[in-house]
Amino acid sequence: MHSRWNEEASNQFPGDLAQRVYTSRLLGQDSTLVLHGGGNTSVKTQVANLFGEQEDVLYVKGSGWDLETIEAEGFAPCRMKDLLRLAELETLSDPQMAVELQKSKTDPSAPAPSVEAILHAILPAKFVDHTHADAVLAVTNTADGRQRVSEIYGDRVVVVPYVMPGFKLARLCAELFPEQAGPQTIGMLLMNHGMFSFGETARESYERMIELVGLAEDYLAGQGARIGKSSAPDASERFLGGQRLELAELRRAVSDAARAPMILRVNDDDAALDFATRPDVAEIATRGPATPDHVIRTKRVPMIGRDVDSYAASYASYFDEHGDASLTMLDPAPRVILDKDLGLCTAGRTAKDAGIVEDIYRHTMEIIGAATELGGWQALDARDIFEVEYWDLEQAKLRKAGSPPPFAGEVCIVTGAASGIGKACVTAMLKRGAAVVALDLSADVAGLHVRKDYLGIACDLTDGSQLEAALDRGVKAFGGIDMLVLNAGIFPMGAPIAALSADDWRRTMSINLDANLDLMRACHPLLKLSPRGGRVVIIGSKNVPAPGPGQAAYSASKAALQQLARVAALEWGADNIRINTLHPNAVFDTGIWTPEILEQRAASYGLSVDSYKTNNVLKVEVTSQDVAELAAELCGPLFAKTTGAQIPIDGGNDRVI
Repeated sequence: MHSRWNEEASNQFPGDLAQRVYTSRLLGQDSTLVLHGGGNTSVKTQVANLFGEQEDVLYVKGSGWDLETIEAEGFAPCRMKDLLRLAELETLSDPQMAVELQKSKTDPSAPAPSVEAILHAILPAKFVDHTHADAVLAVTNTADGRQRVSEIYGDRVVVVPYVMPGFKLARLCAELFPEQAGPQTIGMLLMNHGMFSFGETARESYERMIELVGLAEDYLAGQGARIGKSSAPDASERFLGGQRLELAELRRAVSDAARAPMILRVNDDDAALDFATRPDVAEIATRGPATPDHVIRTKRVPMIGRDVDSYAASYASYFDEHGDASLTMLDPAPRVILDKDLGLCTAGRTAKDAGIVEDIYRHTMEIIGAATELGGWQALDARDIFEVEYWDLEQAKLRKAGSPPPFAGEVCIVTGAASGIGKACVTAMLKRGAAVVALDLSADVAGLHVRKDYLGIACDLTDGSQLEAALDRGVKAFGGIDMLVLNAGIFPMGAPIAALSADDWRRTMSINLDANLDLMRACHPLLKLSPRGGRVVIIGSKNVPAPGPGQAAYSASKAALQQLARVAALEWGADNIRINTLHPNAVFDTGIWTPEILEQRAASYGLSVDSYKTNNVLKVEVTSQDVAELAAELCGPLFAKTTGAQIPIDGGNDRVI
């Protein structure tokens, strides 16, 4: 553990709150200290009120903000006098505490204060930092963790037994800290929870945190239990090796248990497989999370193997014993799955959520491994974990979050995705919450988006091995396939039939027809497993109902593709897969419409290029976005009872009408 403090950089953050922002970001940059919104920081300062009076105010990290990227507006300003009075109460429910914290804010528009705001207020220092450091959790999650903490820190920290975050913890700390703190005290350790440090400057508080966590790391290393050996995945790239369908079946079972579509990520790097294949994995991994702060994301325990029904039943039984079973039956699906062949699988309602679970559990594996080497991994009592999972404040957050986007938890493949209609379809699907696997011959597709719910793969769809590898990667990243947008195709230079070469004919058929058949055939078993039923949207062409001269190969390929779609709609309806076709015309912001082709087609109709672009009944230009939005809607609930349809999107074509 080393300090990231940089004097020159810190000078760019003048003032108490700005300094608080700077060192908060330093903490957030180290995933062994905080993960995905975990941890919190504060600073006590004075602010002039409306009457010109100076008020003591605590700026504490607000709900929903991440330390790594926090800004000044991410801190909630709370009146110190209100917080200190709350700390004097004997009892206070957590929901009522949340109300009182909101009332204490000097700015009603500021985010909700951290539930640990009162705890920050009672610590007698200007700056306070709080982390869930891996090394501290590894030491405290052992049978003799309290003794080891004393060996490491002596009187430099006040040690507080585990109590769930909220008013009870703040009240306990208010009692214990004044009794136990001395001149050497620079921190407060919450067993099975994390570390607090404090100081009169941002740097002092931050570097004390680094020092305290560093002492825990050194202790672990001295005991042969060094932490941080493999918290990041290695660079190896493995494919599923014939397990694509098995993974899709597992994802379907998880989704059924969750009663909603779920993303399922497979992580089969060396660290994941090493942990998943440990002889004692079923024992050590099911004792509980590294800290109850993680339980909301990861559930009480991971699932070992692939029997989702048994996991859900045991989960219900657990809550029947410790609480209200009706609560957990809302979603008894696992979030972490450890499998000897797949490694570490993580589930979430979105790809981002599944990624967060992965990050948390990678650190959990490290913590469990270190604690085991230290003398025995020991998690909190099951009752403590239950209280956090169904904590009033966490349930209120879930209710406040509202409904997810329409395609949350679903996966869509888009072909020809690097430009034009395909690129617009990617955007439309992402906007609706889907995870997208984007395929294109162009390498540009890989960098189209940088986000957890996007995977761009350069792929020649006419090459069977490339297609299979792309599907493996897509299913490995997201768990299955729910929607398929077949957009890839070519629009060759016009030629009369008498002059049409056999090579041009075969190439057009290979790309526009054969490749789509191969992809549909490969995706069929995956689409059958879609929690909401599979959906296929085919981007056809006006040339199907109204072909033009000089485009025999293109028109024939698109017409054949349409017939394929019609037959598939008949055959796949029993599998709850619906297939519909869009017939766009004159969409000129696509890769197939080169200036040369555009000029040629306009000339063939005796029109200027500008007139050709709006040569339809409505005299409007049809864009890629127009087509993409309709393609996305075809996959949504409005068309849930429609299959085999052919829908024009062409501004009205007199020949079609």
